[in-house]
Amino acid sequence: GIFMIDKNRLEAAFGAMRNFSDVGEGVTRLAFSDADWQAREFIKGKMSEAGLKVREDAFGNIFGRRAGGNDSLPAVALGSHIDSVANGGNYDGAAGVICALEVINAMNEQGFVNEHPVEMIVFMAEESSRFGLATIGSKAMAGLVSIETIKQLKDKTGESLYDVLKCRGLEPNDIASAACTENYKTFLELHIEQGKALEENKKSIGVVTAIAAPTRLKVWLYGQAGHSGATPMGMRQDALCAASEIILLVENTALAAAKSCTGTVGMMQVRPNALSVIPGEVELGIDLRSIYADEKARVALLVRTAIEYVAQKRGVRADITMLADDSPVQIHEVMVNFLSAVCEHEHVSYMKMPSGAGHDAMNMARICPAGMLFIPCKNGVSHHKDEYAQIDDIVTGARVLYRAVCELSKKV
Repeated sequence: GIFMIDKNRLEAAFGAMRNFSDVGEGVTRLAFSDADWQAREFIKGKMSEAGLKVREDAFGNIFGRRAGGNDSLPAVALGSHIDSVANGGNYDGAAGVICALEVINAMNEQGFVNEHPVEMIVFMAEESSRFGLATIGSKAMAGLVSIETIKQLKDKTGESLYDVLKCRGLEPNDIASAACTENYKTFLELHIEQGKALEENKKSIGVVTAIAAPTRLKVWLYGQAGHSGATPMGMRQDALCAASEIILLVENTALAAAKSCTGTVGMMQVRPNALSVIPGEVELGIDLRSIYADEKARVALLVRTAIEYVAQKRGVRADITMLADDSPVQIHEVMVNFLSAVCEHEHVSYMKMPSGAGHDAMNMARICPAGMLFIPCKNGVSHHKDEYAQIDDIVTGARVLYRAVCELSKKV
């Protein structure tokens, strides 16, 4: 039964997707860009070729349906995204879409009769690279995106997501209609791991147990700029010295957390940023993540308290804004056990593991029981031109996904 997945067809699809990219290294396919739109048209064509009935919602998410023996039953859904970060790779998101397509093609070739309808989904705008918000397409499906949000979100050129949707012939005013009314039985997403655990443990599949989610803070520190030579040390309100303390406090608070939590200051801007001037203003971006909601909230509170303490001690004003506070998702134990059993049935080595990165599956989990499968990626590298997944690992992932979808959609 190993030959139902067509390796050459998979390779051809990855080869085609690599070409839908803006100039530069790696793959650059920002949400709703021309490259994204070309990739979307290509995938829509492949979905139609595979006999799927294709439709799209107000946000541009694509749905391809394979009718079930009993079409009134809840659909088994599978899919991922096709947009990328700037100078990213060819596998993040695309692997899940191409494997979903391969599952449909394999079903057609095997003459598999699904009792439940099977629906392939391609989510738009999963990466936060263009509009600063991640998983927007699946958030819209979960009813978490308003017209106000779409008008507020802007890209680097100042173009709003609202206008971009309009330009693409979509219906931003009808965004509420993208909220899911379909009664899905399950949703499955295959994705590259974006870490090294599978590679280091020599496992072919990761069965995801939980998906971490971020709390993101933007912090502005207002001190007092002054001459670096003429202002005595004891009379300073140095915003960058305050920021330095805060950066290390973020690291130490996350390190000391009782349950696993990450804390990162990945962004900083200093003003006036001149060699002979005491930094008067600093802007920081703080990213806290965990699969444990309670621990993440506790760490966020500790970080806020620390910022206020440092600011007060140094005579610096601190303004803190919460950019995001997403809920982590625990994958249903039944789903984890089911996917583990599929791996065992297929004689595929696997391990249970959490996901440190966010995925569309976390929003789909609000709609129906969701499951995730990870495949290894070389050296754990992702969001980079060197991102790479071996075709044999992709074939194995597609095979497990195929078995799972057949099992979930078959006549009982």
